[in-house]
Amino acid sequence: MHVSDLLTAADRDRIKGLELFARQVVEGFCSGQHRSPHKGYSVEFKEHRPYVQGDEIRSIDWKVFGKTDRVYIREFEEETNLKATLIVDSSGSMSYRGKRSETTKHGYAIRLAAALAYLMIGQQDGVGVATFDSELREFLPARSRLSHLRAIYTTLLRRPAGGETEIAAVLGRLAKQLHRRGLLILISDCFADPQTLLRALTHFRHAKHEVLLFQVLDPDEVDFPFDGRLRFRDLEQAGGQEDVDAAAIRQAYQTNFREHQERLRLGCGQSRIDQVVMTTDQPVADGLAHYLATRRKLL
Repeated sequence: MHVSDLLTAADRDRIKGLELFARQVVEGFCSGQHRSPHKGYSVEFKEHRPYVQGDEIRSIDWKVFGKTDRVYIREFEEETNLKATLIVDSSGSMSYRGKRSETTKHGYAIRLAAALAYLMIGQQDGVGVATFDSELREFLPARSRLSHLRAIYTTLLRRPAGGETEIAAVLGRLAKQLHRRGLLILISDCFADPQTLLRALTHFRHAKHEVLLFQVLDPDEVDFPFDGRLRFRDLEQAGGQEDVDAAAIRQAYQTNFREHQERLRLGCGQSRIDQVVMTTDQPVADGLAHYLATRRKLL
């Protein structure tokens, strides 16, 4: 997949004019509306960080380059309305694609992340991105410049789905890097123990972050359409597979799936976390537009 494939012109037209407001008061942001117009950047120096693709050349500290022969960016405290972090699951289970979908769950997730980034940077809000499986693989701090979009898209595409997942542990490590209250958006199939996952997300809520959970599922995982003798292959552990009769396990699977979803729904409700279930046979822009329209009415 190429950068240009992440967000088509039709997708941009579909979400143009939509808005994603924070429900709670976070730093620089007020419930349902911007407290003030975008102010740009303050003159207070914050830190140096390594250069990544998409950074502006004018931000390079050439004195540091001359001393160390390494390229570093000068960071300043950014006066943006909101800082959001997109947390994208790139574990093996996200590589599943059924016959009714045009893309894998991971392909769908990064397209959704690209659309959200485009939307929020268009609002002059800062957006960062993190990708993970069993470890935090990529972390790009939030920026609100339009040029930052390409760096976000490149980061999303850099790592294909694969490996095991440890969502709760990764979220715990990520929490140490997010010092300012903001909006966290987790995009995952949420195939983890609901109690452990919810405990990690609730930790962010206690730290006054707002949390959105976009659960990306393939239609096959929702209605289990299989028949006959099947071989199921473990997408997260190499060599793991099992031959089963679909009819024999259908009821047990559907019961377990419903219980899993209900535990997620109740836990998110108790912690005031929006849970948005999206299936990969639904256009990304349509699903996002429907959710944002519903959210705006509730606000």
